[in-house]
Amino acid sequence: MNNFWTVLSHTYASKIRSKQFIVTTLLTLALILVMANITKIIDFFKGDGEEGNQIVVIDETNGLFADFENLVQTVNPDLQLITKDASEEELKEQVLNGEIQAYFILQLDENQLPKGTYKAESLTDYSVPSDLNNALQQLKMSVAAENLQLSSDQLTILNSPAQFDEEALGSQGKSQEELSQARGLVYVLLFVIYFAVIMYANMIAMEVATEKSSRVMEILISSTPPIIQMFAKIIGVALVGLTQLVVWLGAGYVAIKRNLDEMTGGFFSVFGFESTPLSTIIYAIVFFLLGFLLYATMAAFLGSLVSRIEDVSQVINPMVWLIIIGFILAVNGLGVPDASFVTITSYIPFFTPMIMFMRVGLLDLPFWEPILGIVIMIITIVLLAVFGARVYKGGVLMYGNTGALKNIKKALQLTKNER
Repeated sequence: MNNFWTVLSHTYASKIRSKQFIVTTLLTLALILVMANITKIIDFFKGDGEEGNQIVVIDETNGLFADFENLVQTVNPDLQLITKDASEEELKEQVLNGEIQAYFILQLDENQLPKGTYKAESLTDYSVPSDLNNALQQLKMSVAAENLQLSSDQLTILNSPAQFDEEALGSQGKSQEELSQARGLVYVLLFVIYFAVIMYANMIAMEVATEKSSRVMEILISSTPPIIQMFAKIIGVALVGLTQLVVWLGAGYVAIKRNLDEMTGGFFSVFGFESTPLSTIIYAIVFFLLGFLLYATMAAFLGSLVSRIEDVSQVINPMVWLIIIGFILAVNGLGVPDASFVTITSYIPFFTPMIMFMRVGLLDLPFWEPILGIVIMIITIVLLAVFGARVYKGGVLMYGNTGALKNIKKALQLTKNER
């Protein structure tokens, strides 16, 4: 057991001190802080109240500008409308020179209802014309109601949306609100599972291949049983990943709390998961850990089959494709979580971490279904561990480049001969 903790601590310490870990952690941390403060950054470069951010309105309606300005302020309080004693040609030059952002021509159509034309140097900023259009629509309805002599109550009834309700009749149904909340969480956690498994499984394969290429493996394998060494590396890298996740989530929590003062809840409240059932969070953790163990075990014995670090990516490509296929199936299943292909593939152990979790998050499944998926994964991990330990034991003593299948057969033969 001492050997297990020695390998584990060595793996963890070496990865934590590595330049790759430090650079990756700091760059991702910087990205999180930038995204959390993106509104402030945009406002800083955009400026506030500058002449170049103003919209000049040419009012050809003789009196609707004031009402239009009030409606625009209701839609977007930051949008500043002004009038200028200038011709359209002069305003066009001011737009092209960057003196004003754009100008808007407010007119009346043949029915004496307001219409408008927005003119800017480019139309890449779709938010401003969208806000102006929304305000113009409200102004048009107000003028039309006045022309038709409709009362305010009649106008309210006319503009109120039709009542449309949805009700799930099946035993596995959830309300639309519950589905929207669950879909957001599932989508985020699918990305976390996908990228974490790929990144840290690749790290394990690289760790094994690095030690093997330096001949250190021959010393380690003689003093530590292969299965202990393999799982010590897996857990060591898992702790490295946990360290990174704690740093990133902690920084995101603090940054969001500082920028969103109205959020007064706890950790899950800040990240928008306050109404998510506890069972969904637990299943997310369970499937994440099982998925990591499954693919990390594969990565460990696949990494033992190569003699050079450069060959690692080639030998783990089949494993990466399994992860990609599982992720694609899960994302496609977000819209149809009860489809047959989703149900069937959720019991294939290589896809279970993502697809079964997606089903758990979006459907009210019977208790036995996710439990069955978990049991299948545990059995698969045990079988992979036994098989992987045999391949690992022979693979770390094997040098030279041949095909992956030939390497597995050769590694198993070496292990058999050592008995």
